[in-house]
Amino acid sequence: MSTAIVYTEFGGPEVLTVADVVVPAPGDHELAVRVEAAGVNPIDHKLRAGLRASDPITEPRRVGADAAGIVTAVGNGVEGFRVGQPVVVFGVAGAYATEIVVAATNVVPRPPQVSAAEGASLGIPVGTAYQALRSLAVGADDTVLIHGGSGAVGQAAIQHAVLAGATVLATTSDRRADRVRSLGATALPYGPEVVERVGALAPQGVTVVIDLAGTDEALAQSLALAPDRSRIATLVRGKDAAGLGIRAFSGGSPVPLTAREQAWRAEAIPVTVALLAAGRFSVEIGPQLPLAEAAEAHRLVGAGTDGKIVLVP
Repeated sequence: MSTAIVYTEFGGPEVLTVADVVVPAPGDHELAVRVEAAGVNPIDHKLRAGLRASDPITEPRRVGADAAGIVTAVGNGVEGFRVGQPVVVFGVAGAYATEIVVAATNVVPRPPQVSAAEGASLGIPVGTAYQALRSLAVGADDTVLIHGGSGAVGQAAIQHAVLAGATVLATTSDRRADRVRSLGATALPYGPEVVERVGALAPQGVTVVIDLAGTDEALAQSLALAPDRSRIATLVRGKDAAGLGIRAFSGGSPVPLTAREQAWRAEAIPVTVALLAAGRFSVEIGPQLPLAEAAEAHRLVGAGTDGKIVLVP
């Protein structure tokens, strides 16, 4: 048996409950993992609240996509993993649990330099940021503006863009500006002066914009600053992208990710784990709460709490 967080109706954080669930033995090409940490993502909160469309609930629904832990059993046909090995888990269903069974393709080894909390913080934020940068072909000749640079996706996007050689500007609150600067970006305060300030800081112009703020102001500024709309992407206002002539990657977009984009999201995890182990990537860890306090974790993520929130079974 495993202890897991479930919900049976859409609603506030209080609909999350603790349940005992049966954990099967891993099948072919699967692993069983004892969870040491589970990452809490904004999409978890949005799906639970019914803010993001999902199928009707017909049975208790599990929560969470990202985790880190220790392999406890290895199914047939699995190579490269052993019992007792620390791992990072990404892109699964039901990571808020004490033990999970997952496809080996959703697991990467976790070196000793990477903590469980760091490993559990990677999946959705890093995969999203890395794929967006690859889709927009960001490179050393680019000047990138990121709206909303201090969140988990924004921080990952800043770091991977800097590693690609790009010049990076990022909007943020004054309170979070130091964190954004520490990652290699020029911090800009939110507000109507963004276009003017970007013009002064980057007279050569902005070539790529990634919107993580989702405000009308941010979208208007994006259109004013980047002449090539095919290199403007929103990760929040996906349903509005086509009408604006810009791109969207998830974030409510009716256009699904391509197979190549999905592959980039998976590629991001081992790439970033290696960077973390080498001291070339940083994860900001926020509150770490017991698994049973998942409802409080969702309240915190809904309130925009600083740092990556992690549940610890």
